[in-house]
Amino acid sequence: MNIFTGSLVIFIFFLDQISKFFILRNLDINESVPVIRNIFHVTLVQNTGAAFGIFKSGTLFFIVISILAVGAITVHLIRKPNISLLLNAALSLILGGVLGNLFDRVRLGYVIDFLDFRVWPVFNVADSAITIGVILLIFSLLRKK
Repeated sequence: MNIFTGSLVIFIFFLDQISKFFILRNLDINESVPVIRNIFHVTLVQNTGAAFGIFKSGTLFFIVISILAVGAITVHLIRKPNISLLLNAALSLILGGVLGNLFDRVRLGYVIDFLDFRVWPVFNVADSAITIGVILLIFSLLRKK
C-alpha cells in the first residue's frame, strides 16, 4: 500500500465521519432541511440495511461482509503495490467508504445517511465513495480487455 492509497482511504473515512458528526449534532432523526427545495435536502436517517435501505436489519451480516471486503482489498493492495493509478483510486475509494459505514455499524448498529436528492434514497459520503469506486473499478477492468 502506498502513500496515495493510504491518504485517500483516510481522507474518505474522515470526510464521511466528520460530515456525519456535524449532521448528528444539528438534526434530529428524520428531520429534513431543504437546501434546494424539492431537489436537495439534508435529511437524517438511520439505515440498518445496505445501500438504498435494502435488506433492513442486516447489521451483523453487513459487518461481516464489510470486514471481508476490507480484508480482501487490503491484501490485494499490499500484494500488488504496482497496480494502475485508476485501479488504486477505485480500491481506495471503496475501502475508505466501506470503513466509514463499518465504523457506523459497529459503533451505532446502523449507518447514518443524510444526502437526500428526493428522487433517490438518502445516502452519505461513504456510499458516494463506494459507488464512484465501483464505477472506476469497472472502467479499469474493462480498459484491460
